[in-house]
Amino acid sequence: MTPSLTRSFSPIHLLRSAVRPVLACLAAVALGWAASSASANDRWLTSYDEALAAAEETGRPILTIFTGSDWCPHCRTLEKNVLETETFTRWAEGRVVLLMIDLPQQGISQEERMSRSRVCIKYGVRTFPSALLIGPDGARIAGQSGYTGQSADAWVATMNGHVPAGGRTGDDEPVLSSLDDAVETAKDAKRPILLMVSRPSDKAASTRLASLIKDPEFEAFARDNFVVATVPPEGSPAETESEAVESLLGGAELPADGVELIVTDDGQTPLFSQSGSQPPHRIVNGLRRFLAARQTARR
Repeated sequence: MTPSLTRSFSPIHLLRSAVRPVLACLAAVALGWAASSASANDRWLTSYDEALAAAEETGRPILTIFTGSDWCPHCRTLEKNVLETETFTRWAEGRVVLLMIDLPQQGISQEERMSRSRVCIKYGVRTFPSALLIGPDGARIAGQSGYTGQSADAWVATMNGHVPAGGRTGDDEPVLSSLDDAVETAKDAKRPILLMVSRPSDKAASTRLASLIKDPEFEAFARDNFVVATVPPEGSPAETESEAVESLLGGAELPADGVELIVTDDGQTPLFSQSGSQPPHRIVNGLRRFLAARQTARR
């Protein structure tokens, strides 16, 4: 009898044949995610001693994130909502040394686990995720336990308020003092201009303006979304520039102690304005609504 060339397949064999390509796809996705994650974390140091050496060399504090990459869902949410955003990246550059202390359930040696655990014990970290600012001398500056879903802007603003002045470098974008300079800078940056207008002889307005500029939430938000300039409406060395600012004000005269915030793209047409006498968080909320409406209108 001639043996049959037809091959029979058992249900188990068929199941294995169907599962193999699925497993292969999952493996490819996992490898791709790992490569992406590794690329995103290239800027983070993982050695406390190396981070301390970098802090001593640069004079910048260490922003340390304590995380559990394979078991802590809130840690992953913090990474996605804050640490992987452009807002955080721009803020961190030139301000802090980045250190990630990861204590996963698997994937590191016992020696490395003990080394990282010692850092947790040294600074009393018991909650994951936790963020800690450490000075170049190893002293604790400030800390934040857990993550409650803050936006990148809010999280960065909170942390920024604890960064010593020495941790900020001359690489920060300056607050300009010329409308012409702001227009030229905005062309390159492709961002709208935020003009902060006050009378140059008004000391109370100048104090209010300086306080607003130094506010952590306003500073982080304005820096990331606008080209910022402080411009007097009168008494400017450039008469034509002074006239342009007065035109943006619509001929209105600033009240005593008054500060006006004007958004413009070209330095000639006002797109949005609001009083600078409001609390910083209300100013930021108003500017955020303007940007959202602007984005919607462009779609």
